[in-house]
Amino acid sequence: MENKLGRELPSTLLEKLNFKPFTTTEIGHPEVQRTAPKVRLSTGDDKVTNDLKQIVRDNVQDGMTISFHHHFRNGDFVFNTVMKEIMAQGIKDLTLAPSSLTGAMNDVAIEAIQNGTVTNITTSGMRGTLGDQVSHGLLPNPVIFRSHGGRARAIENGDIKIDVAFLGVPNADRCGNANGMYGDEAFGSLGYALMDANYANKVVLLTDNLVNYPNTPASIKQTQVDYVVEVDQVGDPDKIGSGATRFTKDPKNLKIANLVSDVITNSSYFKDGFSFQTGSGGAALAVTRYLRTAMVNQNIHASFGLGGITKPMVDLLEEGLIDKLMDVQDFDKTAAQSMKDNLNQQEIDASWYADPDNKGAMVDQLDVSILSALEIDTDFNVNVLTGSDGVIRGAVGGHQDAATAKLTIICAPLVRGRIPSVVKSVGTAVTPGSSIDVLVTERGIAVNPNRPELQAELEQVPGLNLYPIDELADMAQKIVGQEADLEFTDRTVGLVEYRDGSIIDAIKEVKD
Repeated sequence: MENKLGRELPSTLLEKLNFKPFTTTEIGHPEVQRTAPKVRLSTGDDKVTNDLKQIVRDNVQDGMTISFHHHFRNGDFVFNTVMKEIMAQGIKDLTLAPSSLTGAMNDVAIEAIQNGTVTNITTSGMRGTLGDQVSHGLLPNPVIFRSHGGRARAIENGDIKIDVAFLGVPNADRCGNANGMYGDEAFGSLGYALMDANYANKVVLLTDNLVNYPNTPASIKQTQVDYVVEVDQVGDPDKIGSGATRFTKDPKNLKIANLVSDVITNSSYFKDGFSFQTGSGGAALAVTRYLRTAMVNQNIHASFGLGGITKPMVDLLEEGLIDKLMDVQDFDKTAAQSMKDNLNQQEIDASWYADPDNKGAMVDQLDVSILSALEIDTDFNVNVLTGSDGVIRGAVGGHQDAATAKLTIICAPLVRGRIPSVVKSVGTAVTPGSSIDVLVTERGIAVNPNRPELQAELEQVPGLNLYPIDELADMAQKIVGQEADLEFTDRTVGLVEYRDGSIIDAIKEVKD
């Protein structure tokens, strides 16, 4: 079975799981029915405990779906604490449904799969040893990869039915009012966890900071929470800005960022009141700094910035160059602190951010989005999930969601070492090429042929080297030479959803 991108999909598996192949990025205006969680009635006086063992024993059973959030990123302690207790109790056949899986979770997740505790996973992404082992067939069933907006849609519509959500928070009161903004381990917005708090049948907060009742502001409310579990430590906030969110010092990436800024500032979208989102790659993050200079020089301010919030975006807010930050996740300490201090930095949940099945998501109002890529092909399809070796080593994140902007720019080096970024066909299609408007590399810029008016605008800018994307792919090929074809088995280890729930690609098991 092929979808509209020409990606080969396992028809028997799709029929078994009741998935449809991807056809279009157009969502339309259908009516959908949302689901609702079960509620265990409580006065709120019996929620606090330090007995995680008893909470697991009373609430987690074989075959359930459990969830976690990833706002602590590589500093997360909650996942490992809970999963070790679940394994100790011999619980089996769980579906793991976190907002994403970080490197801090890998060892315990692998152990849970190996002993049969976890047999299914749905997530935005995975990296490192977990991604490698899943790519080589560790998990008995294929991982379902969803964007942040796609996960919100799946939870709200009942495609993901969370039995128990275990949510780490840096503060909570005895009834479960909590936020991510206060405490020694504050991380800012709880945007992704808010979906779990709203829709899980049981919500278990874990905190090392029990505060006086009532705790305000309450991002998660006592009306949603079943238990508050006191633990020694929930996480290390110093590590939330690690990995993909580090700012680049690489000259090549800085050149790309500068060129991206040139594309934006010479487009019709760079005008007073424009809105934008940046991705988590080093070059994408650096664009904000270059945009600031252009905004100051041309006396232009932005209406809002969206997505994962970083220090450069906070700087724009504090300088009056941007009116609002719509914050679903904070990528560094400065952003987390600003979430607490600045009323113009608004915490939003993943549905408000990017769910296509609602009455208007924030991404629908985006003028410009700047995103990174592992690969982009000559049809402008983007891969942010698998490496050149076919191994899972990334995340869908908000990539598909933000690509709905009026101007979507992919920034990537032409090659990384001996690995081409611009290819004839991506290993895994995550974001369809019809969503992408411009590719910026250090060697040249390619405009999607679907945007002739944008091509005409950029042709007027001195110093921008514009090429057909096929020529950029040929340049990359000449640098790296002819690569050997990858070898896969017939087994599917992952299915990649588009944000509407259709399947945009399948990931095959890598041959040993």
